[in-house]
Amino acid sequence: MGNLFCLYQVDQSTVAIKESFGKFDDVLEPGCHCVPWIFGKQLAGQLTLRVQQLDVKCETKTKDNVFVNVVASIQYRALADKASDAFYKLSNTRSQIQAYVFDVIRAFVPKLNLDDTFEQKNEIAKAVEEELEKAMSAYGYEIVQTLIVDIEPDEHVKRAMNEINAAARLRMAATEKAEAEKILQIKRAEGEAESKYLSGLGIARQRQAIVDGLRDSVLGFSVNVPGTTAKDVMDMVLVTQYFDTMKEIGASSKSSAIFLPHGPGAVRDVASQIRDGLLQGSSAT
Repeated sequence: MGNLFCLYQVDQSTVAIKESFGKFDDVLEPGCHCVPWIFGKQLAGQLTLRVQQLDVKCETKTKDNVFVNVVASIQYRALADKASDAFYKLSNTRSQIQAYVFDVIRAFVPKLNLDDTFEQKNEIAKAVEEELEKAMSAYGYEIVQTLIVDIEPDEHVKRAMNEINAAARLRMAATEKAEAEKILQIKRAEGEAESKYLSGLGIARQRQAIVDGLRDSVLGFSVNVPGTTAKDVMDMVLVTQYFDTMKEIGASSKSSAIFLPHGPGAVRDVASQIRDGLLQGSSAT
C-alpha cells in the first residue's frame, strides 16, 4: 500500500537512503515520507543509528611464545550526518571492524609477556579504539567503546600457571609453619632453662638449710653433752639419716634393689662419705 501511494515510514533511530534514478538523493529522518516512484525516486535501504556490538576473538602470540585468545568487544554506531558514507562506502561493516581489530591486537600483544598482557588490558583496548576511530570515521561510523573482555591462554598454560601459584602458596605456608615451630621451640627451651634455673636455686637453698640445721644441732648437742666433739655428733646424725633413708627405700613398693657395702666398719665409711659430700655441697653453694 505504501508503494502504491508513494508513502514510506522510517522508524525511530533509523534513517532511510533515498535515490533518484539510482543516484543518492537524500537521507530521510524518522517519520512518514513521500517517495514518488513514478519520478524515479526510491528507497535504497535503511540504516540503524543504534549502538551495535561486535565481539571479536583473535588468536595471537605473546613475547614469551604463549598463544592466547584475546576477546575484544567493539561498540559502534553510524553517524546521522554521515549516513550516506556509512551506507555506500562499506559493504560489510562488521568484517571491516574485525580486520582492524586483528591487525592492532596482533601488532600490540607480541610485544608483551603473558603477565604484562593481563596487566595492560586497558592499553590494548585503547590502541584498538584509536585505530578503529581513525579508520572508521572516514566511513561514517563512530567507535563508542572498546573493551578487552577476556584473555585466555592455552589450557596447558593455565594449568601450569595455577600449579606455579599453588606451589608458591604452599612454600609460603611451609615457611610460616617452620617459623611458628621455631618460635615454639625457642619458647620451650627458654621455659626449660628458667625451670632448671629455679630448680637449681631451690636445691641450693635446700642444701643450705640442711647444712644450717645440722650445724645448729651439732652445736646444741656439744653444749648439752659435755665431752663430745662436733665430729662425733656429726657422725651420729649422718648414720641416723643413713638408716632413715634405707628404711624409706625398703618401705617403698616401687624401689629398686640397692647394693651397698654393709658391716660394722662400713658404717663409719658411709658416714665419712656422706659428711664429705655434704661439706663439698655446702662449700660449692
